Amino acid sequence: MQDAVNAGAGGLGQFCGINQISIVMSFQHQKIVIAGGTSGIGLATARRLAAEGAVVTVTGRNPEKLKAAEKEGIQAVNIDSKDRVALDAFFSELGTVDHLVIAAGGSKGMGEFAALSLDELRDGFAEKFWPQLETLQAALPVMAREGSITLITGSASVLKRPGISGLAAINGALELMVPVLSKELKTIRVNAISPGLADTPWWDFLPEEQKPAVFSQWTSGIPAGRVARAEEIADVVVFLVGNAYMTGKVIGCDGGLS
Repeated sequence: MQDAVNAGAGGLGQFCGINQISIVMSFQHQKIVIAGGTSGIGLATARRLAAEGAVVTVTGRNPEKLKAAEKEGIQAVNIDSKDRVALDAFFSELGTVDHLVIAAGGSKGMGEFAALSLDELRDGFAEKFWPQLETLQAALPVMAREGSITLITGSASVLKRPGISGLAAINGALELMVPVLSKELKTIRVNAISPGLADTPWWDFLPEEQKPAVFSQWTSGIPAGRVARAEEIADVVVFLVGNAYMTGKVIGCDGGLS
């Protein structure tokens, strides 16, 4: 029976004119930039792609994190994603980029709306929304025509929970742009991953002793029963970068939270 199944699969491949189908492309020698890739999900993604043979460059502003990435054999460049002049210069010097992952983010904009500082919400947009768009636009002149751009947003855009309306606005604004950009920029693929609760430096605004209680509170509402590891989110980023037929999509990876 198994031989018949195998023969059928082989027949389908011959019918389609292909002997072997590889859904995910090889990253060997592919030039990949991960903006904000010196920690958390960005760094986990950089490690995965570098291990698969890609030439990975991460950007960030923290000198210690940049040095740590370099010690792992990952190229690291000190760039503020809010600085458009620096971004334009960086990409023009880098040359053709096969894939771009934008992990720039921030934690400002939390709190119930009645008491939410709108100045802090503006700062939240300045930390994440505008740097992601500045990076994306600066990279366009050097993006490979069959390349990809992947944004890292956040599940606050769909959770509909009190206290996160500001984060919902920031991440939702980015996600709404994804399908439109995929059409405007074809054949460059544009996708986003929307992670849920992950144990990353994003939470460093909290005192270390408070994190277990906060994670425990959120975990009670997560069907997966725990917070994510950065590497698990990175798996989905790598899928979006590597699947040549995925575009215009926002993929949630939140343990069922949403």
